[in-house]
Amino acid sequence: MQVHPARHSSKQDSRPLRRTGTWHEGCTAVSRLEETTALEWLPATETQGYDHQSFGDAQRVRVAALHRRRDLKMARSAHAYVRGSTKSFYEWLESGAGKHIPEGPTIWICGDAHVGNLGPIARCNREVAVELRDLDQTVPGNPAYDLVRLALSLAMAARSSDLPGVVTARLVEELIAGYLDAFADPADESDIEESAAVRFIVREALRRKWRHLHRERIGKKPRFPVGTRFLPLEPAERAEVEAFLSLERVRQLVTSLDSRDDAAEIRLRDAAFWVKGCSSLGLWRCAALVEVLGHGRRRAGYCLLDLKEAVAPLAPPVAPELVPKHQGERAVRGARALSPALGQRMVSGTVAGHEVFVRELMPQDLKLELSMFDDVEARATARALARIVGLGHARQMDESQSTAWRKLLQSSSTRSMDAPSWLWSSVVELVGVHERAYLEHCRRFALGAEKAREQEVAENG
Repeated sequence: MQVHPARHSSKQDSRPLRRTGTWHEGCTAVSRLEETTALEWLPATETQGYDHQSFGDAQRVRVAALHRRRDLKMARSAHAYVRGSTKSFYEWLESGAGKHIPEGPTIWICGDAHVGNLGPIARCNREVAVELRDLDQTVPGNPAYDLVRLALSLAMAARSSDLPGVVTARLVEELIAGYLDAFADPADESDIEESAAVRFIVREALRRKWRHLHRERIGKKPRFPVGTRFLPLEPAERAEVEAFLSLERVRQLVTSLDSRDDAAEIRLRDAAFWVKGCSSLGLWRCAALVEVLGHGRRRAGYCLLDLKEAVAPLAPPVAPELVPKHQGERAVRGARALSPALGQRMVSGTVAGHEVFVRELMPQDLKLELSMFDDVEARATARALARIVGLGHARQMDESQSTAWRKLLQSSSTRSMDAPSWLWSSVVELVGVHERAYLEHCRRFALGAEKAREQEVAENG
């Protein structure tokens, strides 16, 4: 879906931008319990800079606290647990429970197509495209896995909204309908525009400017504030980041967006370790504030780069020979196949011993957050999101593959349900698996932390 600013203009759009904290990428409110764990392991004297001897030492110090933060984020709700437990999904597949899932044509799949991994992505021509936006798990694989993962995510979101079970069944029907529509008529965007949640986030994306992104991520000064979201880098790590930014392909990435001078120079203004994400917490991740030095009358500006470590995916590749050996390049290849607006803004490389992929964060890049919604909006959203995934799949298939895949999906419907029986049975089984795992996860991680906090409060009077 491509959206031009003029299409979503309204009188309300001139009002100051709201900062709700519920849908901005990386700005979701966290509990007090979570906030206390981010730096609890880091002595106050060390917040001014690390004193370790290697990249590995610095990262090992961070990992334990990052994993605790991840575990607490996953304990927020059953839906949050599903989003952070990609491993559980693929363990279920490996157990043989998913043997009834059919084999589709081998294409690049997202590998982790949950609700939060879709949203507006800025394009070079000041438009936005609603696409898959997180491709950490992308591999050449079975497109049916993306359908099952998205259906599971929607089902858990419906349960978190206290919707009756029949709505979950309807969600699966709408999901398959929206997915098939993407193959039948790629240009028709009516399904996407019927979702109020998608319309809202697109409208907000089109209104956003650099000042909104700067205020959310950094604050008033052009430096990352050390705290719960940003940690200091090792001096050697920062030097590695600076060396990576000196590469010509990175400079070209930065100058290709936002009408920048193609000949502009770039230099690192600040860099920090970024405490961000959920399932990826514990991997190396860096935020880099880069100054873009214009020529002639063009003033200098800033951009924000996200350098994220890529590791071997949990999703099983159907065609390993198609997977690049460099994990960062794997993520870039998958992004360019599934989400061109995002993939064209990414490069891969190796920084501080980590294989990474890099993208410039744009003000329009947002993720979709579903908290509470009714049955009508749930069905519209399911259809819209499935269509977005379908477009990513369809553009990779030739006509014969597309026709065969559509026929396979349509032929597996039952008399009682307009959706493949294997999709519904997979969702039912996975909901049970994840509900049990979620409760056990809360007992193991959240309960102990909450009791410790209660004891601390009691001791302090």
